[in-house]
Amino acid sequence: MRHILLPLLLLATPAAAETVEQALASAPPGTRIGLLVVDADGRELAAVRADERFVPASNTKLFTTAAAFATLDTAAPDVAGGATVRLEGRDVVLAGHGDARLSSAADCTADCLAELARAVVARTRTVRDVIGDDTAFPDERWPAGMSWNNIPGRYGTAISALTLDDNVTTLTVDGAGKVSGDGYYRIDGRVDVTTGGEPSLGYARLPGSDRMTVTGTIPAGHAPVTLTVGVDDPAHRAAWRFVRLLRAAGVRVTGTARVRHRAVTPADDPATRGQAPVARAPEPVPLARLTPGPLAEDVRLTNKVSQNLHADLLLRRVGRVTGSGSVADGQAVVAALLDKAGVARAGYDFSDGSGMSSYNRISPRSAVALLRWAATQPWGAAWRETLPVGGVDGTLARRFAGTPLDGKLFAKTGTLNAANALSGYLIAASGRTLTFSALANDMADDASATAAIDRALLAIATAN
Repeated sequence: MRHILLPLLLLATPAAAETVEQALASAPPGTRIGLLVVDADGRELAAVRADERFVPASNTKLFTTAAAFATLDTAAPDVAGGATVRLEGRDVVLAGHGDARLSSAADCTADCLAELARAVVARTRTVRDVIGDDTAFPDERWPAGMSWNNIPGRYGTAISALTLDDNVTTLTVDGAGKVSGDGYYRIDGRVDVTTGGEPSLGYARLPGSDRMTVTGTIPAGHAPVTLTVGVDDPAHRAAWRFVRLLRAAGVRVTGTARVRHRAVTPADDPATRGQAPVARAPEPVPLARLTPGPLAEDVRLTNKVSQNLHADLLLRRVGRVTGSGSVADGQAVVAALLDKAGVARAGYDFSDGSGMSSYNRISPRSAVALLRWAATQPWGAAWRETLPVGGVDGTLARRFAGTPLDGKLFAKTGTLNAANALSGYLIAASGRTLTFSALANDMADDASATAAIDRALLAIATAN
């Protein structure tokens, strides 16, 4: 018989306590669960391994987006992040400043790369090279501790100050097994056509390679299937797309797409350079600058659908307020925020802003402390509105639907290899708002512990 140890469990009634214990015991074999639930006065209603550290997966985004709300102007148009274009002699420089929403889609209506192309057309009809410049941040494209096998996919695409179309591109597999793309990758199609069944397709690309291998099966005559794949060098991809837009607009491009990166140096780490603000050279005057919408809109997207790239860009942007835009600078801002919130230093470690790194650790107590502190801040209500709502939207649209917590739970989800997480706020049966963090690790065969977590939270909400 399996038993989950409950070092501390405090609930309204013994019967409710048994229900919670049963819920946690329903988790897959080997699961380690941490849980902390407190009321508005901070009184612990349930505590299980509350001070142990867990891989938080996308619960990391709680810490990153709270730092963004506390540090950046989230309500105003995002002038600072907008991409720019300028001329350097005969070359065109497309520069990114951390905006995650730049788009080259044909139906783009806001934050559109085509607008920058029109600015070039208005000035000249012949250029040489198109340079993708992402030097606003150091060149740290993937976080330490992220699995390399995530790199080819959309969830692990590279991070860059010059981000376009979420730094992904698409491939299409038709009913004849033919694989096509937009020309950015060399495609090695190895898809077999079958007489029935459903499509079963996969893809792989070695890091740094432009060769994408697509394998699997598709039924003859099946409707085309779209695969979304990640990009290794977003600045190059953006410059490549800009070349195409310029040529379509009648500009003669005599050179190639190339990039301008900024190497990571000791000056990008506040621990080695000291805490003095980073001095920056004045930005060259651009031909045009895009002004994306308020940053709060992007934070809402980031939390609702758990967008990894956008979260990691937010970490770099908070790190650029007084630093260089490095991961270390962003981590320093988050650490200062958590110190202000009264979160014990032993309760967390982060290597990224999204939760893709398996090096990240938090305790349930550290998450609850952040959530309680954030609720007291002037931006707290607006930040809470960016969280998914149980049974309503985002990554919680199908969880808690039709239960007493339908529309009454506001929380960030998290899923990574052998890790599930859910932390946020819930409205209990009494109408009181409770703050909670539930973290599960070590499930065998990457099984899910979300059902056990949800059952425990429902039991707590019912008992309180």
